[in-house]
Formats: sequence, C-alpha cells, structure tokens
Amino acid sequence: MSSRSTPPDADLVRSLGLPATGSVYDLSTGWWRHMPTFAGNPQLEVVTYNSPQGQRAEGRFPFDSPGTNDVEFGYVSELVSGSLHTGTHIDALCHVTCGSEDEWHGGTSANSALGDYGALRGDASELGPIIGRGVLLDIPKVLGLDVLPPHFAVGEDHLRQTAEAGGVTITGSDIVLVRTGQMKFWPDTARIAERSGGSGVGVDGAEWLVSKGVRYVGADTMSFEVRPSPVPGNPLPVHVLLLQRHGVHIMEWVNCEDLAADGVVTFLFVALPLTLRGGTGSPLRPIAVV
Repeated sequence: MSSRSTPPDADLVRSLGLPATGSVYDLSTGWWRHMPTFAGNPQLEVVTYNSPQGQRAEGRFPFDSPGTNDVEFGYVSELVSGSLHTGTHIDALCHVTCGSEDEWHGGTSANSALGDYGALRGDASELGPIIGRGVLLDIPKVLGLDVLPPHFAVGEDHLRQTAEAGGVTITGSDIVLVRTGQMKFWPDTARIAERSGGSGVGVDGAEWLVSKGVRYVGADTMSFEVRPSPVPGNPLPVHVLLLQRHGVHIMEWVNCEDLAADGVVTFLFVALPLTLRGGTGSPLRPIAVV
C-alpha cells in the first residue's frame, strides 16, 4: 500500500454520494502571464524555453544529428516562474509565522526548518487530496446584496445565518467556502477594490469556523480575511488564528460565482494540491460536482 494512502473515511464515502446531476463547476481563476496577484508576490511569468526554430538554428535535439529526424520533429517547452500563491491556491502550514522565533503551526521555527530551498516541514509536499462535502456560504445573498461592500467583516452571525438559510449544519469534515461576490468583477482588480475590496472573514467568523472543527476554508478574495486588520498590532489576525494556531488550511481566489448563480449550497468538493517540496502553498484547480 502507498505511504500516502489514507485510512477508511466514512464521511468521504458519504460525500461521494452527493452529486445527483453530474454537473461540474470549475472554481479556479485560470492562470496567465502577469495575472493579478498579491502586491508582495512576484508576477507570474511564462516564457518559451525551447522552440523548433531554436532547435533548428542551434543544431540541438532533435535537429542535432542529420538523417535521424526526417519528419522534422520539434517540440515547444516553457519556463514558468512566480509565487505558488498566484490565482486560486491553498496555503501550506509553513506559509504564516508569528512571534520572535518566526514559528509556523506546531511551534516549528523558520530558524531551524527553513532552508535555502524552502521549508523542510509543514510544506506543500504534506498537502493531501481534498475531497469532501463542500458548503457554500453566500453572504451577499442572505443580506440581499450583489456583493459585500468594501471592508465588510463577515462575522459569526453572518456565517451562522447563511448556513441556517441554506438548511445546512457545518461539520468538521466540510470544506467551507465563503462568498463575498468579489469575483463578479474578476480579473478587474480596480473594480474589485472599488466595489468590494477588503471584504472578508472577520476574527469572530474565523473563530466560529474553528469551533466547527473544519480543516479547510476558502473564499473568493485575495486574502480570505477582512482588510485592513481590525486588530491593532496584528496585520493578518485571521491567518494567524486559522493557519498558524489551528492548522486550518486557507484557500483564496476560489471562484464561487457559478455555484451562487445556480443556488448551490452543498456539493462534492475535489481539489488536488501540487505536492511541491519546500513550497509554502500550491496553485489549486478545485471543482464542485452536484
């Protein structure tokens, strides 16, 4: 048996029975060169690394030996660089540190567990497949809005009322997605900022999610949490609470618009992170199956 096999999971088996129509929703942003990203991250670059023209001109494989390539076979490859937190993505445990020893979840200090080639523990290589019941909490719908206004803090009451309106009880095996409506305007970040920028989950909302025992949460925003921070001296308190203190993985820029438009509340959620050794997260292409 593979070392990555997981023990039997009754909740997972039940979630596999959720789809009734076979409709599949792509919840990702897509990826492209110089797409919008967090200001502190490098831009995504995609450049051609090998081309048939270059191979011909330089006499490189497969044009390196006359008579062996009569069909004039060539190939194209590329070089990609950028942050693993570009577009739809998930945070690994090593992404957020706190305290004078720069500790991430579990008390692991960057001073001893961060090498020249990435984190040695708590990295993306430890991310497992994410399969389970997804729950969409469409906050604007319950409030009678198209999108949440700028800097709106989604609190415990908002999350609870939205779950109740959808007739769903959050459990620890659920993957909870919070919709603010920002991705109605994606990828126009100027319009996002104008109409809904900074809206996100507040500290009490995050505490409610923790109280439900969930291990994965996501939102249709760049930072998941409300910005700017309402907590003096703590620029990203929800990240600290969820990821650093409780080990709850955060997914950002999750596109919930089609689900919301169709009134979908619960669904089979499937996402497979890239298990990149040393990575602080992974690009993610989640799907919802209903």
